[in-house]
Amino acid sequence: MIEVVGIGDDGWSGLDEARRALITGATILLGGARHLDLLAPHAPDARLVPWPSPLRPALPALVEAHPDAVVLASGDPLRSGIATTLIDVVGAERVRVHPAVGSDALARARQGWSAEETLVVTTVGRDLRAVLPHLTDGARLVVLLSDGDGPARLAALLTEHGWGATTLTARWHLGSPDEGAHSGRADGFAEATPDLVLACLDVRADDPTVAGATAGPVPGRPEDFIDHDGQLTKRDVRASGLARLRPTPGAHLWDLGAGNGSVALEWCLAVDRATVTCVERDATRAQRIRDNAAALGLAARVDVVVGDTAGTDLTTLTAPDAVFVGGGLDPDLLDRAWSSLRPGGRLVAHAVTLEGDAALIGLHARTGGELTRLSVERAVPLGRFLSWTPARTVTQLAAIRTDSEDQT
Repeated sequence: MIEVVGIGDDGWSGLDEARRALITGATILLGGARHLDLLAPHAPDARLVPWPSPLRPALPALVEAHPDAVVLASGDPLRSGIATTLIDVVGAERVRVHPAVGSDALARARQGWSAEETLVVTTVGRDLRAVLPHLTDGARLVVLLSDGDGPARLAALLTEHGWGATTLTARWHLGSPDEGAHSGRADGFAEATPDLVLACLDVRADDPTVAGATAGPVPGRPEDFIDHDGQLTKRDVRASGLARLRPTPGAHLWDLGAGNGSVALEWCLAVDRATVTCVERDATRAQRIRDNAAALGLAARVDVVVGDTAGTDLTTLTAPDAVFVGGGLDPDLLDRAWSSLRPGGRLVAHAVTLEGDAALIGLHARTGGELTRLSVERAVPLGRFLSWTPARTVTQLAAIRTDSEDQT
């Protein structure tokens, strides 16, 4: 059994008797240099083994060599910590976690924020833009940061994206004698801080009317929420498609014929941890999807494959929970997409041509589901009057794979 001991910034003095006993009785202590230096005087018989770099590739062999090690970690080892990685590598049955009070809990205590009204976002070792999908007027965020430059860089990012009115409170060395804090508006926050720092955000938009246009997780954002060349599913039809795709936390989508990525990106914005594989034949649009994903803080959750949907081997892609077919519609692609779904998987496909309609009708005969025609009209100026102008009518097939169907 690998024992993972969480340690606060107060070190030995903050440990209870159970965690102290694990450390004093250890024969092998694994951990970062800071933790090993901090606890070594209290483990005289232990061999100290620092983490290798890079860590994850070396971890299986390290654990195999030291199966009964005591691992030192910061705070809650399951909050952006080593325990999560260890469990992923060796399994939960071989890892026992002894957490300390995490820095995010200490930060909430200092702020007077309840857990229910606060979201914790980690940017440790990640792009700071990971915070962007969570910015809504009035939100409260605790953002875990990599180093003392993080608060100022986060403030600059907030300001750049129209959230400069946010109150940013940097808190460092929480729970130790060196604890400190600095607070101010994001658009005026430029101070570097000590390391071991996080940021508490009371989010406020510079212009609430602008922020309101893209607020919340519900799909159907205006077309200009991403950069595009006109090749994208328009907001009303997109909202209908995503309502039937049903994004869920951690679910994976295939967006086949992704265009500029509007469906894929709103899938990811709808719920936490949702991911997507986009297949797009046009290299320029494929790069635009990547750029749009990065700008929205979604780069780590969006994979882009450049290729024609007809020629792409779908079996090499991460298995989907849902599939959206928005381009390159033909019976073979629809059959391959449908066959890739596990029971409970959802397929939504849109057609704007007679040939596409025929392909959807053919698949519907085998899969069932809903066939819907979507016709949207918008009021646009006609001289000094307003006139209804119809968009291209879209045929939509939405189907859910059932347990009774055989996967091929």
